[in-house]
Amino acid sequence: MITARWYRALAGAAAMALVLASPAAHAQTNQLKRVEANVVGEQTVFTVDLQGPLGQKPADFTTQNPAKIAIDFFDTGFPAGRAQYEYAGKVLKSANVMQIGDRTRVVLNLSRSATYRTEVRGNQFVVLLDNVTQTGTTAAPTFAASPAPAQAANRAALRNIDFRRGTDGAGRVVVDLSSRDSGINIQQQGQNLVVDFMGTSLPQDLRRRFDVTDFGTPVQGMRASDTNGNARLTIEPRGNWEYSSYQTDNQFVVEVRPVKDDPNKLIAGQGYRGERLSLNFQNIDIRSLLQVFADFTNLNIITSDTVQGNLTLRLKDVPWDQALQIVMDSKGLASRRNGNVLWVAPKAELATKEKLELEAAQQITELEPIRSQVYQLNYQRADDVRRMLLGQSTGGAGASSGGVASGGAAGTMGATRMLSKRGSLTADPRTNQLFVSDVASKLEEVQNFLTKIDIPVRQVIIEARIVEASDTFSRNLGVKLGFASQRSGAGYGNSYTNVVSPVTQDATWDNGPALSLPAAAINGTNPASVAFSIFNAGAGRFLALELSALEADGKGKIISSPRVVTANNIKALIEQGTELPYQSATSSGATSVQFRKANLKLEVTPQITPEGNVLLDVDVNKDSVGIQTTNGFAIDTKHVQTQVLVENGGTVVIGGIYSQEESNNYNKVPFLGDIPVLGYLFKNNAKVNNRTELLVFLTPRILNDNVSLK
Repeated sequence: MITARWYRALAGAAAMALVLASPAAHAQTNQLKRVEANVVGEQTVFTVDLQGPLGQKPADFTTQNPAKIAIDFFDTGFPAGRAQYEYAGKVLKSANVMQIGDRTRVVLNLSRSATYRTEVRGNQFVVLLDNVTQTGTTAAPTFAASPAPAQAANRAALRNIDFRRGTDGAGRVVVDLSSRDSGINIQQQGQNLVVDFMGTSLPQDLRRRFDVTDFGTPVQGMRASDTNGNARLTIEPRGNWEYSSYQTDNQFVVEVRPVKDDPNKLIAGQGYRGERLSLNFQNIDIRSLLQVFADFTNLNIITSDTVQGNLTLRLKDVPWDQALQIVMDSKGLASRRNGNVLWVAPKAELATKEKLELEAAQQITELEPIRSQVYQLNYQRADDVRRMLLGQSTGGAGASSGGVASGGAAGTMGATRMLSKRGSLTADPRTNQLFVSDVASKLEEVQNFLTKIDIPVRQVIIEARIVEASDTFSRNLGVKLGFASQRSGAGYGNSYTNVVSPVTQDATWDNGPALSLPAAAINGTNPASVAFSIFNAGAGRFLALELSALEADGKGKIISSPRVVTANNIKALIEQGTELPYQSATSSGATSVQFRKANLKLEVTPQITPEGNVLLDVDVNKDSVGIQTTNGFAIDTKHVQTQVLVENGGTVVIGGIYSQEESNNYNKVPFLGDIPVLGYLFKNNAKVNNRTELLVFLTPRILNDNVSLK
């Protein structure tokens, strides 16, 4: 027997279709004429054409799971009643238009969340969708209207957070916003739902935890906090649950519903979406049972003569397509569908029929006349495409330019040959054309293949900035201390001479200072000195003191900025520098002169992501000539190699080295140099404080292409 549920469902659907198909039942002051979508630059422009100007601004709201934008046009009819439009764009997949009473609703089905804004242009209502994600994070993209310039000056804020229980046991989190243009990002993190309100402040009284356990919903609690200047709401559900979210004007709602498993129902397998039915038969003929399915689904079922046997089954509330599959599997049957016609036969019979059809198609291909066609390539090289069509590697056999390849050419590296056995092609490098001879079906495949690969490649300019900064400081202090004594006697007269001691071993006078700890030179510059003497006339003695000091302070900065332009996924290299010769021994014992580079090099391979960011494989070298050794000059190297994801036009620091050298050295006379204050006369001091810093910046920019309207 079959339950009467589907009869009631059909009657309800017919009544709804009658209402939707009868727009004349309501009096509308305006009519929706048509909708269209175009891609302009980085935006998708969706236009709604109306018969007259809008008397009332349409109301729009969004959902995030799934991503949709719904727009209601009040007092507006739609002559067709209901229509669906397929676009398959980057963001916009399709649009549904339906009239409900005295208003018409337009639902935009999106492939992912995207920012948008709306405009009214006379008799047109325009929705501008951004094709490129504006955020540089890896989280789900923001789904909200773009803020107007006047609103951007005033930061949005959360006004209130409320929680309610739905009739089906669902928990409804209601957030009141100060502006409908707030950017919202919702994602599941583990067992929690995290909602980020971008650029939105959170009042102090809302920064707390909400305990909602007593409501009896899957939501046990919520936490509102401020994260990096953005308001964040963490929802904590438990058990088996699912969620949906939508925004209406200044109110954002998240519904968390419990998912309950009914033990009386068979769990539908993945992919079964048919109307549910219940079957309870004892020893029913399989052909009669298939007729029941035909009556239920309105399908034309053709049963093979070899389908025989009886079946006993009891199925309750099961999708009809799953029930039909269960019946066919139990009897070893299979089905093939063509439109609304379903052919049911044993699996072996269907396999034999398909095999015969494939053999016949192959025979037709072998007998079909050969046609020739010329393809003009604009962005690809003809010889490269020729090797791809023949399934050959770039450096494989048969890679000569302008060669003629026939059906005997074998593919390499496991590549797939696109032409048939009888097909052949010729590449002309001079005119960049392909001459292909094959059956009509293969020529069509080649045309579709060339349409996808013979397209302009986007280009990226990459700029690297290597900044080397140095801050050096050196200070040397020193002293010379000696005595002077009046000499007398033959050959001396009256004179004063610096001495170390009054008398040396050979009973002669020494002219050197008693203590010599002068300041050392810095970078070849000698220190300045000042000297003075203290004279004692009665004793005929001098005390001579000479102070020397030198201080050096230097700051320097070297900025290197290599830049290069390359196509997407193509490696680029730019370098500048010097090649230094050095001698190396050969196997025979002789020496030969070889060269080693000391240069600035940028090697990078960019990859443009679907979100408009740039993934870079980068290798940066900054080498310079160092000190000279016995074997030649040394090379000071600075090298960074990494892979990094950067937003278009953004700048990232991919590496940095910071070094600091500090030293403070003393040379002194024991004991005397340790005397406070006076000890400075018996020692010298050399102080060094050097700092160097290396930073490597990287900035990629995607070059704009001239995009035509579609």
